Amino acid sequence: MSRSVLYAEVPGFYAQVERAARPDLVGRPIVVGGDPRKAGLVQAVSPEAEVAGVHPGMSMLDALGLCPAARPLITDMRRYREAGVHLCACLRRASEWIEEAALGAAYAETPEGGDPEALGQAWRESVAAELGLPLRVGIAPVKFAARLAAQEAGPSEIRRVLASELESFLRPLPVGRLDGVGANTEAELAKHEVRTVGELAALGSRVEELLGNRGLELLALAQGRDTSPVRATRHPKTLSLELTLSSEQVDTGVLSERLQELAEALERRLSLEGLVARRVALKLRYADGRTVSRRTTLGSAIAESAEIHAAGLALLRRTQAGARPVRLVGLALTELDVAERDDRQLELFPR
Repeated sequence: MSRSVLYAEVPGFYAQVERAARPDLVGRPIVVGGDPRKAGLVQAVSPEAEVAGVHPGMSMLDALGLCPAARPLITDMRRYREAGVHLCACLRRASEWIEEAALGAAYAETPEGGDPEALGQAWRESVAAELGLPLRVGIAPVKFAARLAAQEAGPSEIRRVLASELESFLRPLPVGRLDGVGANTEAELAKHEVRTVGELAALGSRVEELLGNRGLELLALAQGRDTSPVRATRHPKTLSLELTLSSEQVDTGVLSERLQELAEALERRLSLEGLVARRVALKLRYADGRTVSRRTTLGSAIAESAEIHAAGLALLRRTQAGARPVRLVGLALTELDVAERDDRQLELFPR
């Protein structure tokens, strides 16, 4: 037996997070993106909208034309980042070491003799119970194929591709599904009647004549060869949040309130991950666009919002806040370490 790579993702992550927070959206098509009145683009869709032909990247107006029953929602990155942290915390309870791939997605690896399907099932159950989100899981001998397997699974299912099945799994897939094949490369391959992964694999070394060294890299993928490691970590290296103010601000009292909001959100993230921090950084962007940062290393680890806020205020006093208008504030926690965990579960959408 060889290693098994797992890739887990919440399909249409932004849309599913919105649905979990709002029961009135259950069963209704959802389209998340920019303001339709300002040529906004689609960023995520629910399965119901996807069936109607809506996909990320198209205009919100076109999406609503294809699916008039869809509920359009403006992107709320703050909510999605919070949900992404909670999701990774869920995954780490079953597999301590994961690689965060994107918001709503992660990789892990089981050693020889491990049971990847049991891990995938544990992930699905945990995410459904704690977050109310569907999770699909792909399992394969190599990293990129695990992601493709997840995309072939149902919204809440596991799709495993064994080493003996890898070639037959990849062969019929559109060549555009391979990492690094954009529209231009896909069009160039189509000129030579190459439209599937299997047809690309059949080119052999001829692919170098068509695409150069990049062609050889794609050939390796088409043949199921991928040496990319799973860069798993026990916990994040940094936790950070920033907030763009609704108007330019010189009142340090208001800036303190915004820092308090960030500190409370960071406390929740530390608690979810079971971490403490020993270094705090402040980021400010003045109204003229200049960005400054200040950092401090603490004498002892912290995890409470009051401690984070106090450190942030001390750093704020080392800037020109109060004399120069501020447009953005941010806090980052680094030098993170594992704290003793407790059994508390925080709400994903606190009131």
